[in-house]
Amino acid sequence: MTTPSVVERPTGVPFAQRLAARAVLVPAVALSLLPPRRIRSVLEIVRRGAAPASADQAKSARDAMCAVSLRCAGPRGCLPRSLGAALLCRLRGRWPTWVTGVRVVPPFTAHAWVEADGSPVGEGVPDGYFTRLMAVAPVRRAAE
Repeated sequence: MTTPSVVERPTGVPFAQRLAARAVLVPAVALSLLPPRRIRSVLEIVRRGAAPASADQAKSARDAMCAVSLRCAGPRGCLPRSLGAALLCRLRGRWPTWVTGVRVVPPFTAHAWVEADGSPVGEGVPDGYFTRLMAVAPVRRAAE
């Protein structure tokens, strides 16, 4: 199995969602320039108080990022795309699991993605295709 080299740009993303995606695009790109430990520190602060995102909510946020940015839609845009999707979910009071990792089959490739309900969202790969190196999951509340 291969990873697609070109991500298709989703159509039909509502205007309000595209506008929100544009608002988080600059912070997402800025975050992507930070060292991994700084990214994790910032995301751990941002996720506070957010409920876990569903797969549909995470997919909707990911699609919005791809719809507004060629950089995010491209094959090398996984980091700003995943960060933007997580930030967009946070604007709605939700948080997906933000993950970085590597492919389990050669060639070596680092990747970043969002997960919901324990599965990668919108990646088109089976579970277990990537190995996690770092993840920022939603915080479970004691009552849940």
